[in-house]
Amino acid sequence: MITSSEAFKSFGGMLPQEEMLEVGKKKSKLFIGIPKEISFQEDRVALGPASVALLVNNGHDIIVQRGAGKESNFSDNAYSEAGAAIGNDAAEVYNADVLLKVAPPSVDEIILMKNRQTLFSAMQITTQPKDYIKNLMSKKITSIAWDYIQDEEGILPIVRTMGEIAGNTAVLIASELLSKASKGQGLMLGGISGVSPTSVVILGAGTVGEFAARAALGLGASVKVFDNSIFKLNRLQNGLGMRIFTSTLQPRDLIKALKRADVVIGAIRAPHGRTPCVVTEEMVSEMKAGSVIVDVSIDQGGCFETSQVTSHQKPTFEEYGIIHYCVPNIASRVSRTASFALSNIFAPILLNMGEGGGVENMLRRNAGVRKGVYIYKGTLTDQYLGESLKIPYKDIELLMAAF
Repeated sequence: MITSSEAFKSFGGMLPQEEMLEVGKKKSKLFIGIPKEISFQEDRVALGPASVALLVNNGHDIIVQRGAGKESNFSDNAYSEAGAAIGNDAAEVYNADVLLKVAPPSVDEIILMKNRQTLFSAMQITTQPKDYIKNLMSKKITSIAWDYIQDEEGILPIVRTMGEIAGNTAVLIASELLSKASKGQGLMLGGISGVSPTSVVILGAGTVGEFAARAALGLGASVKVFDNSIFKLNRLQNGLGMRIFTSTLQPRDLIKALKRADVVIGAIRAPHGRTPCVVTEEMVSEMKAGSVIVDVSIDQGGCFETSQVTSHQKPTFEEYGIIHYCVPNIASRVSRTASFALSNIFAPILLNMGEGGGVENMLRRNAGVRKGVYIYKGTLTDQYLGESLKIPYKDIELLMAAF
């Protein structure tokens, strides 16, 4: 027997129903500018021609400053064939709505920027004067630091990629500096049958340290890794798939390892501010003559007391008979490879921005990119910068809710 309630439901089901249509996303056409890098030893470019072609084919406009890709062996013609416009000077490029840079803009470059632009670049907190931040804020810029962007797993993808490059390259540099042609000990980095392997000490078990260890082990060297994080040391052991000597930064063990080392690689990265100096001048003076120090941490001040910034043109100096390599931004040494790596990360972010209707909508949906925001529409959102520069700041999450 059908109840009145069941009959009503059956009848209601036969009535016309409203159609549920998906609301389409409002796409946005981006105008992207890629200026030529003018910072010291910055040879990378944010987008290669292949990524430019991808973005252009998705309806976006891109202007590339003439010569922007030269140091990475990307010609202006390659960019033009990819669909980009070629700007003769920086002023043309800085007229774009979205600026894509590798290094932070200089004060002169900020002057060229227009109000309410979106800027992607490194932040490099330790090298920026107070006026730099205030100038960006005055133009209501939304600034996103690529070195703080996170992926779905909370990893910093660009920092990790650049770390992979730096770790591998640091070992190759050390190998060359050990050779007699570079006035080194005349050693081969690694080992052969019947000859003791060279000893490599790595300070830091992060990405740079991990890939330096992989490269050194691949060449047959004896590797020791020091870090104060047991978690990082455990992760390194598991990632390498083999047991190597690891230790916390105990002075006695570190001094003993340094005295026997042929190569020491500084790969400690501070989350904010300067890298801690863990190797004193006295420790360096007790190392073997002709051994090599590669201080990858020099970007953040260096972790050796004897470190001094050098250049790609004159990359080394000697102190206590120890060869020091202290060139900031090692990734620029292999700028073409590094530029490909940057392009692989920037292009999807820009595509996502265009699909979502602009930077604001993209930031609302993408928590990982939101982590990189340090200025949002002229308001400082980075706590460390606010406290160190004594500038008022607001939480980005609150600002996103308010706008």
